Amino acid sequence: MAEQKKLKITLVRSTIAAVPKNKTIIKSMGFHKTGSSVILPDNAATRGQIRLIAPYVKVEELD
Repeated sequence: MAEQKKLKITLVRSTIAAVPKNKTIIKSMGFHKTGSSVILPDNAATRGQIRLIAPYVKVEELD
């Protein structure tokens, strides 16, 4: 079984003025405060969420 790639996603912007839908996505991904990071699998669902909240996050690929 091939090892699945991972993404390290860091919240770099405050969500105070964010649209409620984006706030929900950010919370569901596991972020708690600005500067926090989560490691999630690199799949279509994660990429779709990242596309919606792109202005708020920084994404790095892990091996």
